Amino acid sequence: MASAMKLLGRSSLASPAAAAPGRERRGGPCFAAVGREGSAHRRRSSLRSTAPVGALAERVVVTPAPPERAGAGPPEPHPQSVAARAVVTVRRRRKEDAKRRVAEQLDAYADRVGRSVLLELISTETDPTGKGGPKKSRRSALVGWFEKKDVKTERVVYTADFTVDGSFGEPGAVTVLNRHQREFFIESIVVEGFPSGPAHFTCNSWVQPTRVDRNPRVFFTNKPYLPAETPPGLQELRRQQLSDLRGEGADTGERRITDRVWEYDVYNDLGNPDKGAEFARPVLGGEQQLPYPRRMRTGRPKTITDDRAESRVEYPEPIYVSRDEEFEDGKNEMLSEGALKALLHNFMPLLVSSVSPDIRDFAGFHDVDNLFKEGLRLKQALQDQLFQKIPFVRKIQENSEGLLRYDTPDIIKKDKFAWLRDDEFARQALAGINPVNIERLQAFPPMSKLDPAVYGPPESAITEEHIIGQLDGMSVQQALQDDRLYMLDYHDIFMPFLDRINALDGRKAYGTRTLFFLTAAGTLKPIAIELCLPPMTDGCARAKRVFTPPADATSNWLWQLAKAHVCSNDAGVHQLINHWLRTHAAMEPFIIAAHRHLSTMHPIFKLLKPHMRYTLKINALARQILINGDGVIESGFTPGRYCMEMSSFAYRELWRLDQEGLPADLIRRGMAVEDPTQPHGLRLLIEDYPYATDGLLLWSAIRRWCDAYVAMYYPSDESVQGDTELQSWYREAVHTGHADKRDAPWWPRLSTPADLASLLTTLLWLTSAQHAALNFGQYPLGGYIPNRPPLMRRLVPAEGDPEYAHLVADPHRFFLSALPSLTQTTTFMTVIDTLSTHSADEQYLGERPDEAWTADPAALAAAREFADEVRRAEEEIERRNADTGRRNRCGAGVLPYELMAPTSGPGITCRGVPNSVTI
Repeated sequence: MASAMKLLGRSSLASPAAAAPGRERRGGPCFAAVGREGSAHRRRSSLRSTAPVGALAERVVVTPAPPERAGAGPPEPHPQSVAARAVVTVRRRRKEDAKRRVAEQLDAYADRVGRSVLLELISTETDPTGKGGPKKSRRSALVGWFEKKDVKTERVVYTADFTVDGSFGEPGAVTVLNRHQREFFIESIVVEGFPSGPAHFTCNSWVQPTRVDRNPRVFFTNKPYLPAETPPGLQELRRQQLSDLRGEGADTGERRITDRVWEYDVYNDLGNPDKGAEFARPVLGGEQQLPYPRRMRTGRPKTITDDRAESRVEYPEPIYVSRDEEFEDGKNEMLSEGALKALLHNFMPLLVSSVSPDIRDFAGFHDVDNLFKEGLRLKQALQDQLFQKIPFVRKIQENSEGLLRYDTPDIIKKDKFAWLRDDEFARQALAGINPVNIERLQAFPPMSKLDPAVYGPPESAITEEHIIGQLDGMSVQQALQDDRLYMLDYHDIFMPFLDRINALDGRKAYGTRTLFFLTAAGTLKPIAIELCLPPMTDGCARAKRVFTPPADATSNWLWQLAKAHVCSNDAGVHQLINHWLRTHAAMEPFIIAAHRHLSTMHPIFKLLKPHMRYTLKINALARQILINGDGVIESGFTPGRYCMEMSSFAYRELWRLDQEGLPADLIRRGMAVEDPTQPHGLRLLIEDYPYATDGLLLWSAIRRWCDAYVAMYYPSDESVQGDTELQSWYREAVHTGHADKRDAPWWPRLSTPADLASLLTTLLWLTSAQHAALNFGQYPLGGYIPNRPPLMRRLVPAEGDPEYAHLVADPHRFFLSALPSLTQTTTFMTVIDTLSTHSADEQYLGERPDEAWTADPAALAAAREFADEVRRAEEEIERRNADTGRRNRCGAGVLPYELMAPTSGPGITCRGVPNSVTI
């Protein structure tokens, strides 16, 4: 907009206070990306350039107010009229196909003959002659659409001129009526010329043509108003807009892509029973046995064979989310590039395995390594065979070599054999992809909470004799008392599903427990692994097997297989529960409820907005290709078709919002105790726990930001309790969005400013830092499949089993045959490659590219302080990664822990904390 003002010739209306987004000014808001130093910030400096703006040089004449008379009080402000101008920034698509270009030209010609875009100003005051409605200007046409039809810029500025009565008051809203044939995207509107100063309207929204929606779009000023403080001229508009977003009085059928309606539904679209019984999947949510958070309603018709299931829209056909939740161009370009890479990466392995079935498995570790060195290496005879059968394969091979070769994952860049070491296996429990399941062992032996009548005795089979030699001379009781024993426990989450999982073709799993000992150096070492199966009979020997660190060659390979099964359990829990359920699915109801009950003028909506960006679209895509029946998650992870049932089981048994904040979670897992003398009020029992130490830096910054922001608008308990929009938002998110758990006693209250700040801190944490810590390391740490196999195809053989001889005869081939196949591996790698990628339009924690997001100077000052604190946290993380005393993040072949480092460039960087769940 600053460029727009320059091109508009610096009219008498273009005061310094009117400088708009994209241009820094003295005393204006400063954000984390501005003025930063350090290599991470220099990497991003080229990414934030402002796109050029097309405009015409124009000037506006304003009727001046009469001068004050000497010796008299302020005169009554009754000039004959006020000349005002709306400066409208429209963002064009970066790429237009021929059909859209033609339609755009037709709109330009239609605009010239009167089918124009009309704007109307709405006052904050009511019109005493208009039956209580607001004062309104006459509608004014947007000027310049035809003249700028060929401007080759991403942003184009148009204007509309108004003349209103001097008693009009302050503009509080603008309506836009689109009489063209196509939708267009309004980025912002600035109205200038009023004595009250420029009025900013942050739009960032698609405006539909009247053939789609006859009603004009309403955009409110960027001034925040609590419901009770809404100016009289805006009260009815505020109420009506929320009613429209809730779909009240609207058609309840299938939602059109152009709609802007937010409603709830259950997860009834993951399967496709019309294709056959094997493609059916149970409904998640609304049934007590399979509870789940609610998702965005699309209203599609039911399937023919099951009236509980909703018909599917298969990718790449668009699935409904509210129109403004669609990806912007930058995100779409990143996903398009990923789709091309995915097509080639998946096509070639399938082709190779179909022509030559004998290479479906890896013959040796060199085959895995070659994925990164040479891509899919084909023997000459096989190449000739492929070229003969499918001639265009040669073209793919010649033109796409860079795409066919995979990037080397970070985990093997510094030390190719790090993944084999026990210390690295343990380190990743504290600083890996899934650092949120490690817990302190508080009683020995570990105990199951499952029904012993079904699953056998609850006690673990790990005894003191198994581990006593690994405790540095301590007894088990001493180690417990000194907080030296820790555990990864996946027994109870997997055990109810194991019989069904192991009956699947090519799937084998255990419920695992792994014990670790905290060494004097502050690192963990694994001391025992327990692999459990449901007992077939009383005293069944196969039910529980315990492995300890190896003493010979055979036990070494058995130990490696046991660790691989632990990693497979860990990968499933990470993806289905910690990543998908806790940061994607559980947040969706809060986002839906926010749009249904919080006006865009509400200060809490303004706080939440950057933390909701893209999440609903990502979740909708996940239902199409990731968590759906036979989708990527089912295909790539050990639980197979039972993946989402396991996620539902975890939601029922484990998820509770009051324990989702970082401090509460650390205390729940026994990894920390409350200590008011410590900087964050907690004392970590493992001092070098990178996820927790870095996470507490960001958690504290978010908490202080939320505390300061809430204090600006809520001075008392009554102000929170009396905010009708706020209370409706939270009530509906709980009672409708999480309806299956609405009666749980642990839901946090929303009665005081402290309650509100605490709730907001948790939501912002989950959508930013927690999601980043669980997502952006997937390819860097999990792209080398032997380090972290997402599924296992063989159980660990016992002496006397037919497979035991195969293990002894060729251990490394047996080990690889237990891991995913070639096609499973490459498909999985391709998906997590995309999931780990930052797009160029990412917005990171502390950043708000739109400087006019609020007109409240106190809020802007608090945002600057938040950005500064995030920047200081990043600098501290860099210092920690250089500290040789922190052995879990520094050392020979040890990866630094950067998943909580707030900023990043585009691509796969293993760092960066976006504001929201964007991938």
